[in-house]
Parts: sequence; structure tokens; C-alpha cells
Amino acid sequence: MKARELVEPYPTVGLREGAVAAALLLTEQNRPGLIVVDEHDRPVAVLPAAQVLRQVIPGYLRDDPNLAGVVDQEFIDHVCDALEGKSVEEILPKERSRLPVAAADDTVLEVAAVMAADRSPLVAVVDGSSKTAPLVGVVTVGAVLRQLLPDRLRGR
Repeated sequence: MKARELVEPYPTVGLREGAVAAALLLTEQNRPGLIVVDEHDRPVAVLPAAQVLRQVIPGYLRDDPNLAGVVDQEFIDHVCDALEGKSVEEILPKERSRLPVAAADDTVLEVAAVMAADRSPLVAVVDGSSKTAPLVGVVTVGAVLRQLLPDRLRGR
């Protein structure tokens, strides 16, 4: 089976889109992250939901999570204000890991190998092998495992 046959629609966000819009997309679609695309619809990064949280939770609370228990409700109600006026590009991690990408013609095992090597639950699938290839969609680890798990193990 080829990657193009495993692709599913997955939410994307542009580099220049607002961070608040990205956070809303994460919550509305209940996703662990978003594929970030450039102006030509080419995948450039993954924006993990945890990175969005890092932007709204102050450093002193990340350093000592016990302090979160003593803040008041007004603080909590305004914690996401830190996203206002920021773009997706501004909140991406500075040190980004390599974006896991597969070509549409890659086999399921090739996609699985990329996932395993990058420890990623998803792989962006592009139409072609060049750096300018547009995004076709995303293959999730669930789709890969459905193909790899033989019937003899499913019956257990």
C-alpha cells in the first residue's frame, strides 16, 4: 500500500496566520498538533499543541508547576491573552526537529520507518520528492498500524 492511499485530511495553518486561530483549530479539531505550511502549501513544520501551551504558561509556572495551584481565576481567564497579536511563525519552537515527510509513492513500511526514526505520530505526505512539493495530506500512526497489523494478531 502506498502513502497516497493512507492519506487523510489534516488541519494546516500558515506561518503568518494568528496564533489564536491556530489554538482554536487545535481545540475544535482535537488534534495534538498542526502541520504548518508556507504560502505555496508546502509543509515546513509541525506546531505541537504543547508548544502553544508553552507560549501561554509563564516560565515560572513551567519551572515550578506547584505554583499554578495558587493563582486566581482572573489569571487563568487571561492566560491565553499571550497569544494575541502573535503569528504561528512567532510561536514555533526555535529549535525545530526535522519535519517527517514522505512522498505519495512511498510504501506503508517506508512511512512507518520515517515515523519510527522521528518518533512522530504523523507524517506529512507530499506530491513528489522535491523540497517544493505541495502537501497532499497526512498519514497517522493509526493508519500505518492498521495496515501493518496482520489479521492473525487482530483476533486476540
